[in-house]
Amino acid sequence: MSSFESTVLEYVAYLFNIYWWLVIIYVLMSWVPNVRSSFIGEIIGKIVEPYLSIFRRIIPPIGGVLDISPIVALFVLQFVHIGLATVITYIL
Repeated sequence: MSSFESTVLEYVAYLFNIYWWLVIIYVLMSWVPNVRSSFIGEIIGKIVEPYLSIFRRIIPPIGGVLDISPIVALFVLQFVHIGLATVITYIL
């Protein structure tokens, strides 16, 4: 593994980890009233909501209350991260 390949993989991993944590924070913010309407909550929402909305259209809430789409979204994000890392390793 070359130094360039290692650096690219580290940046990709870093970006995916940041996004993963943003999704987690956004989901946890839903448990606290009025946090999503704060300045930080709105910024995180603008970053995360387009990704989560894909899964919310496909997976309805269980019992009309429990939304498991963020869990599925996090699994898919991890699979995409692993796949992208494999492609980068293969190309470089």
